[in-house]
Amino acid sequence: MRQSRYIKTLFEPSCCQNRNGKILTLPFFYSEDMRSPAQPPTPSINWEEFNLTALPDPVQLDNIKAQLDLVLLALETLTGIGSDAILSAAALLNLESAIQDRVNLWRLRSSNPLRKSQGGRKKLDVEEARSLVLIICHLAKQHQELIRRAVALLEQMTEQNRAPHQAALLGDYLDAFSNKYVERMEEGENLSPDSLAHLALKLMIDLLFYSSKGGHRRLWLALLGKTKK
Repeated sequence: MRQSRYIKTLFEPSCCQNRNGKILTLPFFYSEDMRSPAQPPTPSINWEEFNLTALPDPVQLDNIKAQLDLVLLALETLTGIGSDAILSAAALLNLESAIQDRVNLWRLRSSNPLRKSQGGRKKLDVEEARSLVLIICHLAKQHQELIRRAVALLEQMTEQNRAPHQAALLGDYLDAFSNKYVERMEEGENLSPDSLAHLALKLMIDLLFYSSKGGHRRLWLALLGKTKK
């Protein structure tokens, strides 16, 4: 099974879980800068924040590809956006040299080593990786209100000891994420429903952080941190 090194890191305890694996309530991880209404972002890129002391090796880049594709999958299934929104964000942020068109985007995402069909290139360069980081965080900020509402709903369901599926918004998200994951990823059919739900909810909470101020830096550092494990 190839699940091991790519997906394993996504199931490790994060800042939004306690030692028993229970998702913590919002006061523990929900900062004030995430509560303010999302404002239309002004494209401004500080490329110095993406400087690397050493370029990731091919294995690390494969890991980054897998993680970015999964974050995009969570964002798509929660907000309902598609490739048009991703390409529009690329144009707005002047990143068209890295994300040129629908075919280029498809090939880039299909090169995720977790996918059933790897029709894209076998490598992801650093320029493409950081461009995807900026696009993800731009779109997450645009949909911050919805993401925040979903996380608040998850907190409410947790406090009431109710299953997330019992809330319509979360249930629809979990079903859509699970269906797309099983359809696209090699290991989809080998993961239990609970594991898929855990992955989907963790990615959803991560999106809240990425939608906040400095979200692109949070995501970039998270990617680099996982590649070092």
